[in-house]
Amino acid sequence: MRTTPPRPALRSLLALGLGAVLTAGALATAAPAGAAPDPAPLVVQTTAGAVEGTSADGYRLFQGIPFAAPPVGELRFRPPAPVEPWEGVRDATTPGSACPQEPSASNPVTSLEEDCLYLNVTTPSGLDTPRRDLPVMVWIHGGSWQTGSGDRYDASKLALEGDVVVVTVNYRLGALGFMAQEDLSRENGNVASGSAGLLDQQAALRWVERNIRAFGGNPGRVTIFGESAGGSAVCAQLTSPSARGLFDRAIAQSYSCTAPYDTLETAEAKGARVAEAVDCATADDVAACLRATPVQQLLDAWPGGAFVVGGSALPVQPAEAIAAGDHARVPVMHGNLSDENTLFTPLNPTVARLAADGFTEADYTTVLTGVFGDDADEVLARYPAGAYPSPLRALAAVNSDAGSALATCEHVDAYDTLARPPVPAPVFAYQFRDRTADPLVDFPYPDYPEDAQHAAELPYLFPGLFGNGLTAEQERLATTMVRYWTNFAAHGNPNGRDVPSWTRYRASKDVQGLDIASRGGIGPVDVAAEANCAFWSTLS
Repeated sequence: MRTTPPRPALRSLLALGLGAVLTAGALATAAPAGAAPDPAPLVVQTTAGAVEGTSADGYRLFQGIPFAAPPVGELRFRPPAPVEPWEGVRDATTPGSACPQEPSASNPVTSLEEDCLYLNVTTPSGLDTPRRDLPVMVWIHGGSWQTGSGDRYDASKLALEGDVVVVTVNYRLGALGFMAQEDLSRENGNVASGSAGLLDQQAALRWVERNIRAFGGNPGRVTIFGESAGGSAVCAQLTSPSARGLFDRAIAQSYSCTAPYDTLETAEAKGARVAEAVDCATADDVAACLRATPVQQLLDAWPGGAFVVGGSALPVQPAEAIAAGDHARVPVMHGNLSDENTLFTPLNPTVARLAADGFTEADYTTVLTGVFGDDADEVLARYPAGAYPSPLRALAAVNSDAGSALATCEHVDAYDTLARPPVPAPVFAYQFRDRTADPLVDFPYPDYPEDAQHAAELPYLFPGLFGNGLTAEQERLATTMVRYWTNFAAHGNPNGRDVPSWTRYRASKDVQGLDIASRGGIGPVDVAAEANCAFWSTLS
C-alpha cells in the first residue's frame, strides 16, 4: 500500500470544497433533549472556582466553564494563558460564546466574541460525590477549522449509555486560531505562530487533568475524539510533543492521520497576505496592528487554513512523525464514511458551475482529464459514468475513494502507517456505511444520492444534531456504535459484551463496517479492495 499522497491535482479538485462548507461543527445548535431540568442543580468545585450546572433525564450538564483566559487584547494570537480564578459560584447552566465565525449555508452561527475558550461537561447523574472514576471522552468539534463550538453536541447518549464523562470544547478558529506571520512567530519564540487553536485544545486537556475527578471522571483514562477538522486535530495531537501524557486513547473520524499541513514558511507567507489585506503590512509594529484589527476584518481576509507544521507544538508533519514512531503510544480508533465526498464534490466551483446546467457525461470526462491527464481513460474504465446513478455521482465516487484527506485510500494509508513498526499502535479501523442516513446537505441535483455522506454518522453519537431523527433500525446501529466508542474509551478496545467482534487492524480486510442490518450489518469489510486502492497507488 502506498504511503505517499496521491496526485496534487486531485487534492486541489476538492480543496475549495473542503473550505467552502462547514462540516459537522457548523450546524444549527442542537440543545440536549429531555425533560425540564431538575430543580436541584449540582455545584462542583474546580481549581478556579465553583460551578453550578443542571440535571435532567439521568445526566448532569455543566456549560460555559472557562479553561483559559480570554484570548483578547495582548493575548490575541498568543498561546492560551491560565484562567483567572473567581469567587462564589459561577453559573454553568448556559454555553459560553462560540469563537469568531461567519454563517454559511450549513452554519447559522455568527460570532465576533473572542472571549470564547469554554468547555462543557456531561456526566451521568449520581456523580455529585466521587462514587467512581469513569472514563472521560473529550470531543473536538469539526467545521473546516473556521466554524463550530462544543455546545452544539448533545453528549447525553454517550454519557448515559456508555457510562462516561464527556467534555466538549471550544478552540480558536480561522485567523485567530491558525494564522502564522513572521512578527507573531518572532514574539512567540519556539512556539512560532499558527498553533493557537492546537494549544487551546491542549489547555482544555490540562483542565481535564486537573478538574475532571470532581465531575466523576478518571484523569488517567482520557480519550480525545473528533470528526473532520476535529479528526485532524486528534491526529495532530497524536504527534504534538506538548500533548504527550494528556490523553490515553484517540478516535479520529473522517480525516486521515497522514494528511499534510502547511509548513511554517508557507503559512507565514499566507499570513503576510492577510496582513496586507487588513492594512498592517507596512505598520511599524505589524503584530500590534494585527492585534488591533477588528475581528470582522480578519474573518473577511482569512483564506482558510489548518494546523501549521514547524513550531514546537507540531514540529514535523504527522505522517512523518507516525512513520518514525514519534507519536503518542496510545490505542487509536480511526475511520471514515463510504461516500465522504458526496458532500464536497458539488461544492467545487468548477463542478458547481457545470452542474448548474446539468452535469453531463462529457463534463465528467472533461473534469477527469483535467485532473488525471493521460491516466483519465484508466480512471473512466474503473469508474464508468453508466455504473452510477449520474455522472456527478460517479465523480463523487472517485473523490470518495481517493484524492483527499477524507478519502478511503488515504485512510487505509493512515491505518497502515499507524499499525506498522517502529512503534505499532493498537489500531481499530472502521467505515460507516449506512446509505440510508440523513445527509448534512441534501443537494437538489437529480440522481444524486448522498448515501453515507461526510458527517452522516454524527447523529448516531450525538442525537438530534441534524436530520429527521433515526429510524428504529438506525437506533440499533447507534446503540452499537455508542458501545464501541465508549468501550474503547474505557479499555482501549471497542470489543465488549453484546457487540459484534471487531478485529484489530493488520490489513485492509480488518476494517469494521458499520451498517444497518438490512443493508449488510456490522462486520469486517475490505475497504481497500472496494475503493480500488491498489489501482490508485499505480497512478503517478
